Amino acid sequence: MPISDSLRELTKMKSCHVFYLIYTLSLLLGLICIIIVTTWSKVYRGGFAWDGSAKMFNWHPVCMVTGLVVLYGNAILVYRLPFTQSRSKLLVKLVHATLNLGAFSLAIIGLVAAFGFHNKMHIPNLYSIHSWVGFAAIILFGFQWLLGFLAFLLPCTPLWLRAAYKDLHAFFGLCILVMAIAASLSGINEKLIFVLNAPNSTSSYKNLPPEACLANVLGVILLCFSMTVAWMLLKRDWQRPNARESVLGDATEPLLTED
Repeated sequence: MPISDSLRELTKMKSCHVFYLIYTLSLLLGLICIIIVTTWSKVYRGGFAWDGSAKMFNWHPVCMVTGLVVLYGNAILVYRLPFTQSRSKLLVKLVHATLNLGAFSLAIIGLVAAFGFHNKMHIPNLYSIHSWVGFAAIILFGFQWLLGFLAFLLPCTPLWLRAAYKDLHAFFGLCILVMAIAASLSGINEKLIFVLNAPNSTSSYKNLPPEACLANVLGVILLCFSMTVAWMLLKRDWQRPNARESVLGDATEPLLTED
């Protein structure tokens, strides 16, 4: 084997090892986020129910963090995993679509939980920047999934349309993650202000009680998680090789057949 080929292979292996190191870190950060938000809701906010009470609202942050951030972040990384680059494109597409559908379903449950609590307590809906950004992210997510299904999983989609939409699909996919993080951080801050600055609260937010510390740590880890995901998405060395050609190459591939 020529020296240049050996160096190229060595560089590729090193890059793959670095990817898996960062990917493992992102998985760990995502798991920590889910544990923290669940602990916050269960230990400090009284647990869970589905009766219109504050316990019903506790499903909202858990579902949003788990679905709209962690699961969604992993769904958009499917095409970056090195071992998927040698797999059937159809299989990878189906895994990507299924994970995104799961994330969207959790987001809808979280949205219903928030609306149910607000309506029961006669609290207005969609009045804060948190709710505006979060609701917009979910609406965009729904359109993104539907258009992605129509463009990349239906064999009747025209070649030119699939190729033209690919960059937009990737762009709005990253936009949804940014919006989800923005909604999560503003939601954490809003929730802490409401519960810790309430008249019956035993400790003010400005005094940084344990609940505030835990929630603030959640926000920081969510931000770190999103940064690792964004880095893996944007680093050119880890993008699927010949991505544009692969779009054209499998444009006429039937939905239920292998490559």
